[in-house]
Amino acid sequence: MEIDTSLRMHNKPFRLLDEERIRAAILNQDPYDYAYVEQAIDARHKDAVLADAPAIPDRGSYGLPDLRYGEKFGDAIDDLLSIRFRRLVEEKFDTDLGNCPPVIVMMGNTTGHYNEGYAHTDSKHKIITVLLGFTREWPYQRGRLRIMRSSNREDYAFEYSPEFGRMMMFRVCDHSWHGFLPQKGQRMSLQLCYVDSDLYVKKEYMRHHVSAFAKSVPLLRKVIEWAPR
Repeated sequence: MEIDTSLRMHNKPFRLLDEERIRAAILNQDPYDYAYVEQAIDARHKDAVLADAPAIPDRGSYGLPDLRYGEKFGDAIDDLLSIRFRRLVEEKFDTDLGNCPPVIVMMGNTTGHYNEGYAHTDSKHKIITVLLGFTREWPYQRGRLRIMRSSNREDYAFEYSPEFGRMMMFRVCDHSWHGFLPQKGQRMSLQLCYVDSDLYVKKEYMRHHVSAFAKSVPLLRKVIEWAPR
């Protein structure tokens, strides 16, 4: 279950990520530091990458070690776990992430239940959060990620659809509110976080591993789906 991310921390040219577009993304500071990249992976790679993407059966997030995927999707993972990408993020946010290991989780779909997309600021153990869309298409108005000014999901400064190749990066702080309005659909989105310790990485992967097991049991899955946040 545990994954050794250090094996992928190379500085070779990207296989999929568009370095220039990521570098050119504007750092916004209202309501907190965030940057949006319209196409961090070129659309010409869409079919091949999605054909190799993991199958995620239930709602909620799954840790990378619990997912199985093919070579082309693995190229995207390798790019995200590379030193080259980390340095782009460091440059964007003017911060040193050298001692901040990465942790990756993925969401595959949403049920539209009332408690999905609830407003939150992310754990204090997270330094920078990077979101990358892998949804083939998202035709809905609801379910778009919102960069929010407060815990009110209607009080937002920016929103984006979790479609293939779209990337959002933000600095985690006590007011980095984000979330989305519930919407049923196949909503595949990857979250990479640079965190403050290897211990937190292990705890996160273990927590998601236990959650994945619980969701594989029908009765427990129903309880999780309707549990309040």
